[in-house]
Amino acid sequence: MTVSDSPSPLIRPRRKAQSLSQEVVAAISEMIAKGQIKPGDKLPTESEIMQSQGVSRTVVREAISRLQAAGQVETRHGIGTFVLEAKKGSNINIDPATITTMKDLLALLELRISLETETAGLAAARRTDAQLKEIRLALDAFKDNLAKGGDTVGPDFRFHFQIANATGNRYFIEILSHLGAGVIPRKRLNTAELARDPQASYLDRVQREHEDIYEAIARGDSEAARAAMRNHLTNSRERLRRAQIEAEAGASAQTPQK
Repeated sequence: MTVSDSPSPLIRPRRKAQSLSQEVVAAISEMIAKGQIKPGDKLPTESEIMQSQGVSRTVVREAISRLQAAGQVETRHGIGTFVLEAKKGSNINIDPATITTMKDLLALLELRISLETETAGLAAARRTDAQLKEIRLALDAFKDNLAKGGDTVGPDFRFHFQIANATGNRYFIEILSHLGAGVIPRKRLNTAELARDPQASYLDRVQREHEDIYEAIARGDSEAARAAMRNHLTNSRERLRRAQIEAEAGASAQTPQK
């Protein structure tokens, strides 16, 4: 089944963004990152995207052109526009499927600290009210799922992605889209268990750290937003680093002495 056969996947309230075409790019990129639109799937028609996003045909065509330039989609004249497989030799030469070990995750967190600290600062300076609402919705979904014992990885990624989207910088959006939900450490490993941290306490702290980031962005305080994001990701790195040290120490203790 193609995306166009499914029930209106792109329908969402119109957002008054600084760049409407970038808003459309972000909407489609997010669904590609989440796997809602898979390689080989056909995008909805221009008219369907116009109606669901509340934008003009010119905006849709500009957005498709940007997606083409990023190597995310390909337009086949007379047939439609299709999602492409991520190229191994693309500008972002990181294969999310290879991020599986604690060492890999620590390296990725170092990248995210430098990258997302700045996205938070820029989001605080540039976000629109509609973009702030999207960040809030992701945060609320995380909180609701945490209370119900449901999935928190999806809303966690959505929270970080919407902050990147609020920068208005397509390169931040493309990097987060390429990496997908695999950037969330517990998607790969049970980080709470590895760190000997009760899952509920661990996720409660993550929720509080998210709230600090959101509040700074809502106030338009770029420096506080950077600090809150850096604190959040640094805490994740340190929890994982401690778990790695303990795991290595345990393995060393079990190695027979010659």
